[in-house]
Amino acid sequence: MTTAITVTAADEQQLLGRIRTDLYIDGQWRAASSGRTFTVTDPSTGETLAEVADASPEDGQAALDAAHRAQRGWAKTPPRVRAEILRRAFDLVTARADEFALTMTLEMGKPLAESRGEVAYGAEFLRWFSEEAPRISGRYSTAPDGANRLLVVKRPVGPCLFITPWNFPLAMATRKIAPAIAAGCTMVLKPAALTPLTALLLTQVFEEAGLPPGVLNLIPTTSAGKVTAPLIKDPRLRKLSFTGSTEVGRRLIADSAEQVLRVSMELGGNAPFIVFEDADIPAAVAGGILAKMRNGGEACVAANRFLVHESVAEEFTTAFVERMAGFSAARGTEPQSTVGPLVDEATREKVSSLVAGAIEDGAHVALGGSSIPGPGYFYQPTVLTGVPAGARILDEEIFGPVAPITTFRTEAEAITLANDTPFGLVCFAFTADLNRALRLAEELDTGMLGINAGVVSNPAAPFGGVKQSGLGREGGFEGIDEYLETRYVGIADPFVSTSDTEDD
Repeated sequence: MTTAITVTAADEQQLLGRIRTDLYIDGQWRAASSGRTFTVTDPSTGETLAEVADASPEDGQAALDAAHRAQRGWAKTPPRVRAEILRRAFDLVTARADEFALTMTLEMGKPLAESRGEVAYGAEFLRWFSEEAPRISGRYSTAPDGANRLLVVKRPVGPCLFITPWNFPLAMATRKIAPAIAAGCTMVLKPAALTPLTALLLTQVFEEAGLPPGVLNLIPTTSAGKVTAPLIKDPRLRKLSFTGSTEVGRRLIADSAEQVLRVSMELGGNAPFIVFEDADIPAAVAGGILAKMRNGGEACVAANRFLVHESVAEEFTTAFVERMAGFSAARGTEPQSTVGPLVDEATREKVSSLVAGAIEDGAHVALGGSSIPGPGYFYQPTVLTGVPAGARILDEEIFGPVAPITTFRTEAEAITLANDTPFGLVCFAFTADLNRALRLAEELDTGMLGINAGVVSNPAAPFGGVKQSGLGREGGFEGIDEYLETRYVGIADPFVSTSDTEDD
């Protein structure tokens, strides 16, 4: 268990004073070309945390220029050198875990304990891909007809553009940056305008770890479309990776078609959490709490719909409501905080609208159901029962601490309900039947499946979805392949020119 640490206002100011707030382009910290800045606020209080340089399209172009210039040299850098830079970055992030955790808590709102968990998770991508860099390999073989030899090699895709979200500002950055560095790609990173401070601190770490100029370029901006659109149309860019909403992802995929870019898209989810009649109910409740309340529900892998067998629905709901009622909503730096604020007022208004709509449709409020007054964007941990089919809250990503519960009668019905969505990122299922678990693995339309587990994310596993939840995979052995191209070289039979009269 992590020991609670008291954070004072002086601690916060000292940390914020150490974070660079300029753009980082070609190894240099610089102001935005326009001179403009934007305000980063604390969602718990609405108070200003920092003023950050607001990149312009010209700054975005300068960042891609730098990435392009650095690409050839970086691609030729020995894999072991790239690996050691990643390992040093891992060590530095780990050593400065408290700084990263506090930064995320201040700008995003999650409790410090959760922020520390993200530091460990996000840092592990640096270590994992430091170990993968020297293992990039190809193959050499004889063609089946013996006529020639087949040489297959892997090479870096080239300059990449990364667009990361606000909800996991460290992990979503390292999950993209680490495999790109390992593969030999340069990059331009545009972090979310709501949470740029973590990316700025991470960039300082990479600079300290010895990453050469131009390999990583950071351009915070409030004009995302204006800054990134010209980059996506630039033929020098070869890869786009985005984590965010499906709506934005669709537009980016369409824009990337002009240059036929390699794309990785980690988009929206609508995760079902299925509790079967033979489930260990206490374990299912514990797993459901983890799946729902990680990051306060502001996660693409958060359980969005609870599908519970009618025979255990009352038992599960009673225990689940009791656990949800134990959460304490407070600023993430407060020792009693177990759930922080939502990231902004627009997010809270959407959650309120979904809950109100479900109530109008006939759902019952078993717990919570409204915003918490006062400074900050807090919302009560909420449980809804009897949510009818067709309610918006079952179809849309909630992104808040709200758990709608519905029931089912048969396994086939549960699978149908779970698959009844255009999304397919993750699904959770609790059952004691191994054969059922194997059937679910084959019949559920999902990129990831947790069996008797409320958390599935792991840097050593491929993260990604099917249907409108995205393209590609991040993490695992598969993660580095997203940054590598396959080149085939056909070589004439080396023995053809050998004279038949040559002495043995």
